[in-house]
Amino acid sequence: MSAKEYLEAQRRIVDAALNRLTPAEDQPPSSIHRAMRYSLFAGGKRIRPILCIAAARVVSDAPTGVEEAACALEFIHTYSLIHDDLPALDNDDYRRGKLTCHKVFGEAMAILAGDALLTLAFEVLSALTVIDGDKRARLVRELAKASGTVGGMIGGQVEDLEGEGKPADETLLNAIHRAKTGALLRASLRLGAIYGKAEARQLSALSKYGEHVGLAFQIVDDVLDVEQTSEALGKTAGKDAQQKKITFPAVYGVDESRRMAERERLNAHAAVEMFGDRANRLREMADFIVCRET
Repeated sequence: MSAKEYLEAQRRIVDAALNRLTPAEDQPPSSIHRAMRYSLFAGGKRIRPILCIAAARVVSDAPTGVEEAACALEFIHTYSLIHDDLPALDNDDYRRGKLTCHKVFGEAMAILAGDALLTLAFEVLSALTVIDGDKRARLVRELAKASGTVGGMIGGQVEDLEGEGKPADETLLNAIHRAKTGALLRASLRLGAIYGKAEARQLSALSKYGEHVGLAFQIVDDVLDVEQTSEALGKTAGKDAQQKKITFPAVYGVDESRRMAERERLNAHAAVEMFGDRANRLREMADFIVCRET
């Protein structure tokens, strides 16, 4: 199976699990469930849950139910996108080529939809009865920390917001993106590894891989915001520059940013060398993250 076929097959598995775990549109109160599902099924690549599943399979042949643990990552990611797009934050009208949640359902319902997805993520993890209570607690703790304020996604979003208009600074740039984007991507690998009963050395290797692909992802995201059109991205292109955000192209320029992303790709490959051929799908994911055009 080619890398493209693998990603599509895994995306379908994740989508089926998301559909099972998310309340149906006609489940009362239907308005909130329509808003949640609207954003959740708006066409995401499912990179985070696919990385989680791949990490589990590196350390365990067939970890039953890992796709449900992986869905918790997508719930958190989608909630963050809904809230990011709100007028009080990035104020964007489009996401993945569709109107953003608040443009369709209103700001109040969009806020609640994000809140509901955040809550659902931890409900799903706590209900994973195929693993023992200690591992469930570890998964909850990992995801909460990666989503939170100290070195986590929300902390990175705060620094990103407060950094608007400030001089392009390498230290602040790294602090923002290792938290805002990198923390959840790193957690994707760690959740999969913990679910698959990784040993300490294996968990460390997969964590390092996650750090490298997380940084590579954000570098490429920043470059695409400069190079691509709104139509290609499915969201407003050039928004970073308009809002005077601190980005990799702003600090290093586009060419050097591209070189940095390539170095992170190679570092990601090296991080999982100990797994040999079992990590081939993770290597393909690193390649995809760096070479993508949207």
